[in-house]
Amino acid sequence: MKVSRTSRLDSEYRRAISEILNGSLKDHCPGLKGLISVTEASVSPDLKTARVFVSVYAADGAARSETFRLIRENAGFIRHELAQTMRMRTVPALQFLQDNSMEYGAHMDELFSRIRKEEGDRDADGDAAGGADGGKEGEDK
Repeated sequence: MKVSRTSRLDSEYRRAISEILNGSLKDHCPGLKGLISVTEASVSPDLKTARVFVSVYAADGAARSETFRLIRENAGFIRHELAQTMRMRTVPALQFLQDNSMEYGAHMDELFSRIRKEEGDRDADGDAAGGADGGKEGEDK
């Protein structure tokens, strides 16, 4: 399967930006909280702009919003660091977008566990009620 140049660049930008966010940006901006993950980077075909999807998993919504705000405010710093790392003629302007897939996944896990627990409670109640027929379930009448 042939991999296009932009898809290779997408993965390289995603990796490099992730390293910058979790390394030099945390040193530069100590207000960042939570787990920061770059889920996708999409560089335009003309290499002028890049859309970067960032997922922030923090203890509360306020910390998540503040961290994402700091990332957006420091887009110039991130772009400068990226220029030092990537060795490209031009580095695209970075547009950071919030990706809530981690929160959505955690919410879905919680819902599935609640459903399994409710089904387990229902099965336990059914077993107790099922014993009332005197064990004649499998017998011919």
